[in-house]
Amino acid sequence: MCYIIACIPIAENRVYTAHTGLRRKEREALVTMKDMHDVPADAPLKLENQLCFALYAASRATIDIYRPLLDEMGITYSQYLVLLILWEKGTCSVKDIGSFLYLDSGTLSPLLKRLEAAGFIKRQRRVDDERVVDISLSDEGHSLRDRAAAIPGKFYCELDFSLEEYVDLLARLKMLTERLHVRQKKRPES
Repeated sequence: MCYIIACIPIAENRVYTAHTGLRRKEREALVTMKDMHDVPADAPLKLENQLCFALYAASRATIDIYRPLLDEMGITYSQYLVLLILWEKGTCSVKDIGSFLYLDSGTLSPLLKRLEAAGFIKRQRRVDDERVVDISLSDEGHSLRDRAAAIPGKFYCELDFSLEEYVDLLARLKMLTERLHVRQKKRPES
């Protein structure tokens, strides 16, 4: 079975495929596919053909559904993600939270300061290593968990997906995220 992620014409009757899981002979066979002659030359630059835009638009639509649910709790979507980590794992270092959310400290620090100012978390330097700041839930942060418990179900109802479609999409997005982060780590820093 062959999955073509992107068909990009590079010459008459030749197509470039961006699927790296194919063996060399399979890729060569795809490059000379004769039935791709009707792919318009501008297809790669159309917005509707961009995976990045589809992910961006889906992310914005997702946050738009979450926003009113989280507004009732007085938190933002980013704050909700931090709270999810703390509800699941308990006390975590700032570095660990950043790793889980793929955020750098410059983005994460103001977010944590706002959660602390709202009374949902506590920040404390470790006694054995003052360079490490641990984040834990306050009593108020713990109490938000019960209010947040219904949010995933409400979001799922908005999707109009079967459970199988939901699980499949979640697995594919996790796989995409992992692959992109692995590739990013392999790149030399500029």
